Amino acid sequence: MILEGIVTTISAAGAVNIAPMGPQVACVAGGEWARLTLRPFRTSQTFANLAAHGQGVLHVTDDVLLLARSALGMLDPLPPLRPAQKVRGWVLADACRFYEFQVVAYDEQGERARFEMEVVHSGRLRDFFGFNRAKHAVVEAAILATRTAFLPIDEIESEYRKLAVLVAKTGGAQEHAAFDLLRRHVQQVKESRPHHEPEA
Repeated sequence: MILEGIVTTISAAGAVNIAPMGPQVACVAGGEWARLTLRPFRTSQTFANLAAHGQGVLHVTDDVLLLARSALGMLDPLPPLRPAQKVRGWVLADACRFYEFQVVAYDEQGERARFEMEVVHSGRLRDFFGFNRAKHAVVEAAILATRTAFLPIDEIESEYRKLAVLVAKTGGAQEHAAFDLLRRHVQQVKESRPHHEPEA
């Protein structure tokens, strides 16, 4: 099963990186996760940090505004953090659940690396809000926003028009703010591209 979450890692110098990631999770009895698999692009900071340090924290959160900001790299200032307990890393203070992990194996062949991690500590900070169509719409919009380099902008805008209906109908202030942030990003990408005039 693939989960949409947020991963914190640190560089060799100790700088915190926060990135949305979709790990594969394997459950044991009681629904807890014993192992995680991450497949970051080799060009990403998450890959560099895990290759150098081999530890991090996966978070389950319903804060879609934070997810949108992290997808766009707009995290100044950083959200509140607290030190992890079993690894050298950081926990998002407002996450619902967190899973501290240690890399046990990785393969960096291909465009995306494959990291196998063992969960060494987990915790619950607050209840998950629950299912909401607007939150799911923002997650989809955030994923699309990270793919502007290789997906046609017209295709992304078409999907955004559909997702906007769900946000308008079922979203609160957080979901509206997150979706507006993502939509502005896509518009800025579109405006930054050269316009090609049709041939006469």
